[in-house]
Amino acid sequence: MKQDAVLVANRGAIATRIIRTLRRIGIRSIAVYSEADAGSLHVSHADKAVCIGPAAAAESYLDIPAIIAAAKDNGAGYIHPGYGFLAENAEFAEACEAAGIVFVGPRPEHMRTFGLKHSARALAAEQGVPLAPGTGLLTDEEEAVRAASAIGYPVILKATAGGGGIGMRICEDEAAVRQGYEGVVRQGANSFSNAGVFLERYIAKARHIEVQVFGDGEGRVMPLGERDCSLQRRNQKVVEEAPAPQLFNAVRGELIAAAVRLAQAANYRSAGTVEFLFDTERQEFFFLEMNTRLQVEHGVTEEVMGIDLVEWMVRGAAGDYAFMDGPAPVPSGHSVQVRLYAEDPALDYRPTTGTLTALHFPDTVRAETWCEAGSTVCAWYDPMIAKLITHADTREGAIAAMQRALEESHIEGIETNLRWLRDVLGDDGFTSGKVTTSLLETVAHDPQSIRVVSGGTATTVQDWPGREGYWAVGVPPSGPMDDRSFRIGNLLLGNAEGEPGLEVTFTGPTLLFNADARICLTGADFGAKLDGHEVARNVPIDVAAGQTLSLGRVSGGGMRGYILFAGGLKVPSYLGSSSTFDLGNFGGHAARKLVAGDTLHLLEPTAIDGQGAAEVEPATFTNHWTIRVMYGPHGAPDFFTGDDIVSIIDAEWRVHYNSNRTGVRLVGPKPEWARNDGGEAGLHPSNIHDNPYAVGAVDFTGDMPIILGPDGPSLGGFVCPFVVIAADRWKIGQLSPGNKVRFVPVDIDQAEAAARTSIMQPTPQLQAREIADLKPNLWEKLAEGLCPRTVYRQQGDRNILVEYGDIVLDIELRIRVHALMTVLEAEALPGVIDIVPGIRSLQLHFDGDTLDQEGALAALMAAEKKLGDLEDFTIASRIVHLPLSWRDPAITATVEKYMAAVRDDAPWCPDNIEFIRRINGLPDADAVQQIVFDASYLVMGLGDVYLGAPVATPVDPRHRLVTTKYNPARTWTPPNVVGIGGAYMCIYGMEGPGGYQLFGRTIQVWNTYRQTDAFVEGKPWLLRFFDQIRFFEVSAQELEEWRRDFPTGRRSIEVEHSEFRLADYRAFLRANACEIEEFQNTRQAAFDAERAHWQESGEFDRVSELIEDVDGGALAEPAIEVPEGAQIVEAPFGGIVWKLLVSEGDEVEAGETVAVIEAMKMECPLESPEAGRVSALYMQERQSIEPGAPLMALTRRS
Repeated sequence: MKQDAVLVANRGAIATRIIRTLRRIGIRSIAVYSEADAGSLHVSHADKAVCIGPAAAAESYLDIPAIIAAAKDNGAGYIHPGYGFLAENAEFAEACEAAGIVFVGPRPEHMRTFGLKHSARALAAEQGVPLAPGTGLLTDEEEAVRAASAIGYPVILKATAGGGGIGMRICEDEAAVRQGYEGVVRQGANSFSNAGVFLERYIAKARHIEVQVFGDGEGRVMPLGERDCSLQRRNQKVVEEAPAPQLFNAVRGELIAAAVRLAQAANYRSAGTVEFLFDTERQEFFFLEMNTRLQVEHGVTEEVMGIDLVEWMVRGAAGDYAFMDGPAPVPSGHSVQVRLYAEDPALDYRPTTGTLTALHFPDTVRAETWCEAGSTVCAWYDPMIAKLITHADTREGAIAAMQRALEESHIEGIETNLRWLRDVLGDDGFTSGKVTTSLLETVAHDPQSIRVVSGGTATTVQDWPGREGYWAVGVPPSGPMDDRSFRIGNLLLGNAEGEPGLEVTFTGPTLLFNADARICLTGADFGAKLDGHEVARNVPIDVAAGQTLSLGRVSGGGMRGYILFAGGLKVPSYLGSSSTFDLGNFGGHAARKLVAGDTLHLLEPTAIDGQGAAEVEPATFTNHWTIRVMYGPHGAPDFFTGDDIVSIIDAEWRVHYNSNRTGVRLVGPKPEWARNDGGEAGLHPSNIHDNPYAVGAVDFTGDMPIILGPDGPSLGGFVCPFVVIAADRWKIGQLSPGNKVRFVPVDIDQAEAAARTSIMQPTPQLQAREIADLKPNLWEKLAEGLCPRTVYRQQGDRNILVEYGDIVLDIELRIRVHALMTVLEAEALPGVIDIVPGIRSLQLHFDGDTLDQEGALAALMAAEKKLGDLEDFTIASRIVHLPLSWRDPAITATVEKYMAAVRDDAPWCPDNIEFIRRINGLPDADAVQQIVFDASYLVMGLGDVYLGAPVATPVDPRHRLVTTKYNPARTWTPPNVVGIGGAYMCIYGMEGPGGYQLFGRTIQVWNTYRQTDAFVEGKPWLLRFFDQIRFFEVSAQELEEWRRDFPTGRRSIEVEHSEFRLADYRAFLRANACEIEEFQNTRQAAFDAERAHWQESGEFDRVSELIEDVDGGALAEPAIEVPEGAQIVEAPFGGIVWKLLVSEGDEVEAGETVAVIEAMKMECPLESPEAGRVSALYMQERQSIEPGAPLMALTRRS
């Protein structure tokens, strides 16, 4: 080849297919892609990839100048067009030749001759190729009617330039011809820039058979057998096979001979396909068209012929036709191909779009796809996800292999035709070989599914106990927030108690059942109705196919309900669970809340299913809750005063509207605190060095407590005086905004007794213990030699928190934590769920059954004895170089949103970097930047803000910048921004709330679906404990390119392998002690000055006021006047009016968004229930509202 590169001017499965052959034969490949296809496999598989434009095909894959420029700029001497797009565009082939680039395919005159059906028919007639009775190009509708009458009905109208089933209309009578004529003319003009139309006889019992040929452009044409492509839906091929079944050899010979004559007459070059329509009743065949390109179904021919058509095309383009010197290949065996489409067979094959959350094909099948888990199927292009191809000695064997492959294949996240294809491959009409183009109309398909008509406020798939074992890397368990109600529903149905079901919040979904099912509703009351009739909770209910279940707004106490299904839901597992972690965009159905148009699939009941539990004692859902807690891990006098602890227990707390699955915010008394500040951990006395949290911990983020939920963070820098016991955690899920909560302290014996009570019975009320009789610590070991003080803190009845040394940042303490973790992991104690390191702490999470608190404490103390003095310790420590965009636009947007939504007078606003400079006593912002890029950040924890997000501190204390966190915290932070909180740097692993002071943005530290050279060993997290992060500066534009390419493996980071040795670190500290002390003294003076300024300016009081005003609940409900004839629109849930989009007097449509309410850390649209006029407004932007508050009056449109 004159130039060692081929540009592939296409996308999707054909692009990856071509690239595969190019790699095998040693030719460099160049891919082109649109902005929408940046994550496509063809982009990452190619040796070089070039973005040629936006998503629209006209501006990318059909942009001839852009493609030619990409080829010339990157040294491509050849362009392979694949199929579709420009593959049969003569102007494109000519443009390639004009640019000195070889077009891999036929000559332009071949495309013109065969591209227009009337000229192709004329050439076929000259060569004696049979034609179906038909016409030439028609001039008008009347001529079409006369011709149709002469041919005899039914007929088919065809656009002369059409293809792929586009521009065709079957007409049974004159009325249909008149109705369809203009439509086909218009479709031909719009789709192919050619309005020519002709007529042919329509054959009802027809087969679609095509012959593969290959020519050298000089008259030699080699036949490569035939394919049957009869299984079509709306003229689109779905299943293809080679050779064609039940075809007499004489007919086969005539078909092939006719195809060869036609190609020879044109001196055809390269791969082409001659298509015929075969009348099964008359055993006659008629020429349809010739496709001057590689066909989608070329793979079945390759399988039976033992050739590679792409290789032949490339060699032929280079003038090498030696492979045609011998006899034509002889077919061997049988091959079947199916096309997997993103479409919903239950909704008339409506195209579907979205992210593929799971994709798997067995190794036994040839799979050609552009997708992988994590790929996004968009609406810009054809819906084909993949082609699957099997080959066997016999047709029966190839079909059986395909049936097995389809059963073993999994595609999740969007609806596809996979399940329908299983029915097609098992249909007698197909397996018998008696195929026709109308066969698919008779295939029975009864989906065992449920269609989501509306999704409700926040309906998600959950299972129990959720995603355990990944707490140490910031992956929360998720699972049902009220696990008691969830498990009860499963048991009532005879399921295992953890089978996947639906969790419903605030307002419920509407579900249409496509199949019979048995369900159970539990939890709070959503006024469920089945076809308009009320249905009971806590009892199994039979639902017939075609019935609709609708859940309304929650009432009567509680805020979450559950829908369980006999057998459960078929949902893919991610990291061991089907539970949805909506913030993390993984798990559940489509990795998100349910929305209208989703389809859920039912599992068949298994052997465990059957007779469910006989009855259940329903829980009481109320607006006043009593929740049992255990004292610890952080109590008095270390963090709180004794009066603080008593006040927390005595108070009646109110649930704040901004509560969700991450945690339930409470409004109540402000602690006095036992400390002035958190030292290096932050200015507020609630700040501590990051430690592992427990689900159910009462976490004081500043002066405001949050009960951490199942989607909460695993690490954090705030104190927790109490933890909800395991038996009462279900109540957290039912706490609704405005509810009142009291805490009841209990001891471990009471907590374990409550846990032993059957969930089918109410837990017995336990006598509250006097707080004076309870202690937060289980044991304390004093410092001795090099062994630091060790405190074993109680963290509920399922966790123990081990803390080392004084409350300071000391890398040596973190090394001891690591050593303890290593010992515990090696022992593999039964009953251990998680072992999670913090900065100077370690959490042991146990099941409370196999391993209880007493056993866990004994195991921890025994492990501690094994550590000894740790005079030296060496740990693997990679140096990971990450790009950083300083002052990235993302942090500007984050701060601006905070100032608009939370407060605009915070000391860190409007410039976080200036605040970092000031509180650390640095001369200017450049000094901050210099330190950040000079530092080597040691990763001490993962998951500080979820998903492998590092909490890291500079190895060199002279690089340790200290800040305090936002208070109140941000409600929104974009992924991968970088900031400092306390003495720690953190990279946000995902979008969510946050409090770190931001200075830049970097690349992804979590890769949900893809494994690359950076994301290895099946782990979606990038970093490891004791990695060292070093930043290098890039521009915002360069970072965008990094963020696009890094997750797909197209860009690599530098990773150096090294070790971190304790003895060396001690020596470094001694050698630089004077400079370190000088830096720390300067920093401390600035820190103290900032705190004093806050005190003088009333900042601490200001934060308290913000909590009381913003977090304290809604404004007093105004007295309202309702205009005559108007209806009140109420708030469906509590929150803050983030945006008001209408004014009084505006006309609105039903479903139109009139306001955006920020609630549960989400922006939720408020839609008008009907069309009409806004006759009064009772809300304003930034107003806090309670559920049911009047928002506006709407006068219906008459």
